[in-house]
Amino acid sequence: MDRRQILKGAAAAAVAPGFAAEAGAAGHVPASCTAPVARDFPKVGGNYGNQNFSALIRIQRGSLSRLGGAWVNRIEGGLTTGTNQSTAVAVGGMLYIESALGNVHAVDGVTGATKWTYHQTRGTLTRRGVAVGQGLVFTHGKGNWLIALDQATGAVVWEVQINGYGNMEKVAITYHDGRLHLGTHDSDRAAAVAVNATDGTVAWHFWGIPGPGEPGNETWEGDSWQTGGATPWMHPALDPELGLIYWTFGNARGSRSSQDGSLRGGTNLYSSSIVALDIKTGQYRWHFQSIHHGIWDMDNTMAPVLADVRIHGRPRKVVVYGSKSGMYFILDRTDGSAPLGIDERPVPQDARQKTWPTQPFPRQGAWTEQRVVSQPLGTAVPGDPNRAVPNYVPGRLYDPHWDVPILSIPGHGGGADWAAQSFSHSTGLVYTGFGYVAAAHSLTEASNGLRPPGEYQTGGVVAVDVSTNTVRWKRRMPYSLAHGNGILTTAADLAFIGQPDGNLIALDARTGRELWRFQCGAAISSSPIMYEAGGEQYLAVYAGGTGIPYGDSAPRGDFLWSFKLGGTVPPAPTPPPPVVRRPVSGGPVEGTAVGNKVILARTYNAATGQVGTVESTAVNAMAPTHLRVPVGTTVMFVNPADNANAHSATQFFEGLFDFRLEPGQSATYTFTRAGEYFFNDSYSPRPTGKIEVY
Repeated sequence: MDRRQILKGAAAAAVAPGFAAEAGAAGHVPASCTAPVARDFPKVGGNYGNQNFSALIRIQRGSLSRLGGAWVNRIEGGLTTGTNQSTAVAVGGMLYIESALGNVHAVDGVTGATKWTYHQTRGTLTRRGVAVGQGLVFTHGKGNWLIALDQATGAVVWEVQINGYGNMEKVAITYHDGRLHLGTHDSDRAAAVAVNATDGTVAWHFWGIPGPGEPGNETWEGDSWQTGGATPWMHPALDPELGLIYWTFGNARGSRSSQDGSLRGGTNLYSSSIVALDIKTGQYRWHFQSIHHGIWDMDNTMAPVLADVRIHGRPRKVVVYGSKSGMYFILDRTDGSAPLGIDERPVPQDARQKTWPTQPFPRQGAWTEQRVVSQPLGTAVPGDPNRAVPNYVPGRLYDPHWDVPILSIPGHGGGADWAAQSFSHSTGLVYTGFGYVAAAHSLTEASNGLRPPGEYQTGGVVAVDVSTNTVRWKRRMPYSLAHGNGILTTAADLAFIGQPDGNLIALDARTGRELWRFQCGAAISSSPIMYEAGGEQYLAVYAGGTGIPYGDSAPRGDFLWSFKLGGTVPPAPTPPPPVVRRPVSGGPVEGTAVGNKVILARTYNAATGQVGTVESTAVNAMAPTHLRVPVGTTVMFVNPADNANAHSATQFFEGLFDFRLEPGQSATYTFTRAGEYFFNDSYSPRPTGKIEVY
């Protein structure tokens, strides 16, 4: 029988046929890591396998036209600032959510009324989700504090400071069998930690970088292991039946930059790796490293997704691993083997960086492009989403760098980054939002690399068949969906994802076709969830917004929304959309203030109006970087006579001009149409300016 007829006949049922027996009981995560959740959404990721899949069935294609707001709660009274990365959980008809302030709110899932609020006492912090278990709600406080709250009242039951394992604030907490599993982040060296849920005492820990005498320490040159990073900054997956917990560890870094591998020769375990540990003791069982000796901040740190599928006709228990690199490694979660094949392939080398000679690639290839596109200026704008900003050296994934910026994709903010992914029991596909955010890497760049000003930062959604590791469909979207934009799939073959413009959208999980959208009032950087309460089934999402990758242009808020069939709460007012193009470094300056003139390779002090006296290749070395002029204005571009080098103003992507100027030369261009016109320098593409014509 056609699946749509089955769903239509089951519309009155709470749970899709075939899922009722295995779906978790109310208030509990299903014991099997791959059993779907239904009435509750009791942890971030839904079940222990992080499948973000709901067996609830009443909201389906044929009823989406009746899906509307059931209620909305401005949980912080209308806050419009801050960083919101928390996903709600639903237990027993109550939603638990953390705000941009780090406060915890318990909200009635039927009425939307706040039952209680826990106010942080140690300052604001960024959170990604609470855990619920043993009648307690668990959150973090600034300064590595773990806090247990009474689930009924929000009162503090106990709190403990856990130092010595890395910064412990952001990562969503996972509860299982009397223990809490805690991730760490942004540290020289950090560990995955398990603590007892009764009092926070540490049960075990596992370092992302092995210490002296431990297997894997030999993969770090000298003492580089002490500052090598490799932090577990996303929550784990668990398989209680196998007795394993799966942590992904972040990129290698060093005393100078994550882009500098010159002082840390070796593969640098367990950076950019997934590691399976004994869930009770923390003992090592197996690992797979997805990037050897990384110098690109391309760690595949993500919440691993567990699935049971058939590969070559044989049932396999797999873990889906991969994010920033834009490709999936399908691993047998019992032993880390690769049932679909993974090959070590030679990659370009740079001895100064001590690059590793090979990198692993799945035989089926990537699900996103891995080389920037050199599309000629003056052709369609914006053009290919992987279009290279001009004057950069174009590269591909794993091209090495030194002192010249190499532009490559997916980029350290692209691919799937830390988007929460979803596996659908109905389609057998794994889904993720992703970003097209090219990055330039070199030792001249701070921290993790440069996202070139003027590039378009867009993205999409991709669906991959887990049994074959091949793309079933891919849909390009107007925004990057790689930073907390989680996907929820359902037994009704729907896929829900929130966008940075505030729209929550529903896609056909089998084709990617858009079916429904609703404006939530602020950027969404969390995962939608489903739950049942009071005899109704609800879809919920928190719209708060974060600064990656759109900075302050991503609209902020504190909207906790719930939707149901027949809901009558109207959409929120549409906020200003995020600015998709990467901004220049510096605020607007009126052309009249500087004689409608831009000085190349010099910085500009907006407070004093002074042009720098030293030739520069800094990102802000256009004086000024952002010039505002009315239509019809002629702008002069000047290379000062005391600059030592020829410089240029290459306009992109329209290709209106490309002035190559020797020291002492100038050129002019008259702007006849309103718009924004970016330009950079061929001597070094880092300095970038923009003419805003109004």
